Amino acid sequence: MAESMQGLHRTHRCTELSVKNIGETVTVMGWVQKSRNKGGIIFVDLRDRSGILQLIFEEADCGAEHFSKAERLRSEFVIAVVGKVTARSGAVNQNLETGEIEVRVSEFRILSEAQTPPFPIESDSKTKEEMRLRYRFLDLRRPDIQRKLMLRSQVATKVRAVLAEEGFLEIETPILIKSTPEGARDYLVPSRVHQGKFYALPQSPQLFKQLLMCSGYDRYFQIAKCFRDEDLRADRQPEFTQIDMEMSFVDVDDVIAVNERLLQKVFRDAIGFEISLPLPRMTWQEAMDRYGSDKPDTRFGMELVNVSEIVKDCGFGVFTNALANGGSVRGINAKGQGQMPRKKIDALVEFAKGFGAKGLAYAAIQPDGSIKSSFEKFMSSEQMKALLDAMGAEPKDLLLFAADKNKVVWDVLGNLRLEIAKNVGLIPENQFHFLWVTEFPLLEWSEEQERFVAMHHPFTMPMEEDLDKLGTNPGEVRAKAYDIVLNGTELGGGSVRIFQADVQEKMFEVLGFTKEQAKERFGFLLEAFQYGVPPHAGLAYGFDRMMMLMTGADSIREVIAFPKVKDASDMMTNAPDVVDKVQLEELGIEISIEEEN
Repeated sequence: MAESMQGLHRTHRCTELSVKNIGETVTVMGWVQKSRNKGGIIFVDLRDRSGILQLIFEEADCGAEHFSKAERLRSEFVIAVVGKVTARSGAVNQNLETGEIEVRVSEFRILSEAQTPPFPIESDSKTKEEMRLRYRFLDLRRPDIQRKLMLRSQVATKVRAVLAEEGFLEIETPILIKSTPEGARDYLVPSRVHQGKFYALPQSPQLFKQLLMCSGYDRYFQIAKCFRDEDLRADRQPEFTQIDMEMSFVDVDDVIAVNERLLQKVFRDAIGFEISLPLPRMTWQEAMDRYGSDKPDTRFGMELVNVSEIVKDCGFGVFTNALANGGSVRGINAKGQGQMPRKKIDALVEFAKGFGAKGLAYAAIQPDGSIKSSFEKFMSSEQMKALLDAMGAEPKDLLLFAADKNKVVWDVLGNLRLEIAKNVGLIPENQFHFLWVTEFPLLEWSEEQERFVAMHHPFTMPMEEDLDKLGTNPGEVRAKAYDIVLNGTELGGGSVRIFQADVQEKMFEVLGFTKEQAKERFGFLLEAFQYGVPPHAGLAYGFDRMMMLMTGADSIREVIAFPKVKDASDMMTNAPDVVDKVQLEELGIEISIEEEN
């Protein structure tokens, strides 16, 4: 039967006790990790968020009534204990922070009893994720999950402290906002007061933080909840958290400098990792040419090599046709993989097809220097030698080539390099490789809409030296945009914003917006810009992604207290769910769902 605390007050968490406390009488509270009755003496491991502490129950210390009660203890019972800290009577447990001590119990209370949990409450659980998320309130008791969430709290506290030192103000922006015609992935919230009208949940505080710059707040930040109704991946959730910031009277280098200091202090204080500054920078074009990705993982090599000039006159139609259509031929060298079985090479070809490749050309260099190749017969010996030299080929290497439009070639080889590196163990663990990627294209062509669309958003500033191309060759205009990449994951991104009316008008024109359409979509921001707007720029981090990388987790679900699964549902609460008909009537909403045949 559960008891009350009866005036007991906790004096310490479990791992706040050490040999320095030997001889003291203390009160500790927590969950029973396990209980072992050895006949006349009961050993109990007590767990709280700080760790584990061994308790000793002996009748001579706690009396017959307490000892009898202790015999009932089971896993996950919640107890309060009073006892004396003593040196460990048995062997010291080197695996426990409190392994040199134990508490000999004089009195205790059973505050709450527990059913047998559906899975063990332990680190590195082998339980299926579906089961763990169904019982997330139990999963959150696991020490490894608790460590991740406690680190998340520490990082948030440190971010606030560092940005305050840098002169930033923490200002909250609205959660209920206006949906825009481009907000196809907005979550919509119906209004009871304004029937038939809807708010949207923000995908980003973007427009509001720019308004704050117009309002003279100079440096803003927010740890902001954002929402996006889209298909999920390992590093995405329908509701996510951003470390969001905006600065006035700055340019690219100013934003980068502030954020390098922020990252250095956060990683040093939170996990003891020293970041060497300045961080390396790479233009978007260089990142694509070398790694086939605008978020390259630079922890290993296997860089792309453009061999278009070498193969342009060869007899291999796959190569020459791609070049004739304005594409390129590029390759990667998987060092030491030249004897990869044909079955595995075929699997890589199928993998590449998933990213748009029609196929892959390959050349496997054997230990004796001979070549097994899918295209060697179409090449002269001089062409083949030039190709091998360009690829840095040696015996036992495997060369893989893609030929198509640049976008396809980059996508195929960029992903292929990651797949091979993962399969053969090339990616070093416990390393953090940061990289700034700069000078993104301002615009990209949408085949679906048959117009240019903004790669970031319509308020991104073009590079000054490319401004004259905005009206003549918009596809070549570079943006004052920058991403911070960590281990092949986009950690954050931002840009310098347009603040001149004529540049903004030209941008809207290139995007195909009439003045009326621009006003309809962004009217309140454009109006604010008529009253004096400072040059400004900003950046936002994916906080969940940051924590996933800092903790070495496989998914952001591991660093979010109550995450959703792949179909954006909550397995614990069964959200989303149907609502009462009365609620819908109050909102003026009628549900119409077509039944599947």
